[in-house]
Amino acid sequence: MYKKTLFIFRRDLRIEDNIGLIESLQNSKEVIPCFIYDENIIKKLKDSKFRWNFLNESLVDLDNELKKKGTSLQILEGKPEKIIDNMIKKYNLNAIFLNTDFTNYAQRRDEKIFQICKKNKISFHSTLDFLLHNPNEIKTNEGSPYTIYSFFYKKARQFPIKKIIKNIQKNYSNEVISDNEIKKSEIKNNKIIGGRKEALKILKDLDKFRDYDKVRDFPGLNQTTMLSAHNKFGTISVREVHKEIKEVLGSNHTIMGEIYWREFFSHILFHFPYAQKTTFRKKFQKIPWSKSKESFKKWSEGETGFPIVDAGMRQLNQTGFMHNRVRMVVASFLTKDLHMDWKLGEKYFEEKLIDHDPAVNSGNWQWAASTGCDSVPYFRIFNPWRQQERFDLNCDYIKKWIPELEKVEPKIIHKLWEKFPEDLEYPKPMLIHKIEAEKTKLIFKSQK
Repeated sequence: MYKKTLFIFRRDLRIEDNIGLIESLQNSKEVIPCFIYDENIIKKLKDSKFRWNFLNESLVDLDNELKKKGTSLQILEGKPEKIIDNMIKKYNLNAIFLNTDFTNYAQRRDEKIFQICKKNKISFHSTLDFLLHNPNEIKTNEGSPYTIYSFFYKKARQFPIKKIIKNIQKNYSNEVISDNEIKKSEIKNNKIIGGRKEALKILKDLDKFRDYDKVRDFPGLNQTTMLSAHNKFGTISVREVHKEIKEVLGSNHTIMGEIYWREFFSHILFHFPYAQKTTFRKKFQKIPWSKSKESFKKWSEGETGFPIVDAGMRQLNQTGFMHNRVRMVVASFLTKDLHMDWKLGEKYFEEKLIDHDPAVNSGNWQWAASTGCDSVPYFRIFNPWRQQERFDLNCDYIKKWIPELEKVEPKIIHKLWEKFPEDLEYPKPMLIHKIEAEKTKLIFKSQK
């Protein structure tokens, strides 16, 4: 039993079913709960105003829950390893508890924290909480990691899921170790709100997604759960999400599959850390990507002249979110119509998305670019015109995000590539899709 320990919240901003937190409470006389604004990532977070907002809302919610337990969330800021080294000495800590984060940066950071604990001769505990399964647990019969999702999914579902743990402990320290405050939210009335209360509302209403498989591809219907940001910040545990989906919608529901895609990409990044910023399939590492700044600017600002692409990018820029079907379309457009490196798109999404998860973001971008494991074949190229006609026939989504097209008939919008009205205050299509798609096929065929 430790006398005094420090628990560090990261991507687990909740009290309930927080494995590392509960273990620290069970094995300590008193626990100081803290969050560190890591100076190595805080600038990126501030640049992503919607994600920054969601984080701080989640921290306020967490602090409120801790206050009910007679304590408060201690806010620290700086380099984690230096802060922890100072805390150990200043407050006579006996152990550091945290939950494992599998991203490349987090692994390096936590190794430094471990070495600090070792130097100070105190215990370091890192617990699996963020994923359903340990990445070293789900392997092929030969002992290698799965790189095909369907095989991974089949194997992973054979493993039991840990039971949800209720946090009944109250032995938190009320010691104040910092006078820092949670940063103030800068965005008012944002539709995607952080905090466990908001996450629980979504889980409570899961039944309305019973027909999700039939409607999920239609962006104008707004039939997305909005769980992804809560999964990213851990305002609810992945086990809670798994349990609710299973009980309300069934274990074979499409949303359950999306939880396992998150799991799959996280395992891939753990086993192949280079894949976060480097092409997974080495035969495609020398593709001669375009470096056109003008093309990238049009894509990122939603000015390509392709309505479904532009609507998606404008939604992203204005809200920090983009419908999943549209994410695939804009990613395909950047990599296979504009022939630009997927890493540029991955970086832009990192800057903008509320729900940005390094493993999922790089995994999805490499899927769309046909450079990743189990990715879409390079000859399968999304036709933006067909996509918008199929999934946004009445242009509800397009008109919401492109006011220039608000009064234009859908049949005209779907044929802008064929006939463009001269008086339209909207960019003409910047390229001919069919020509660029054929170029992409030739480029990929030439790689050996």
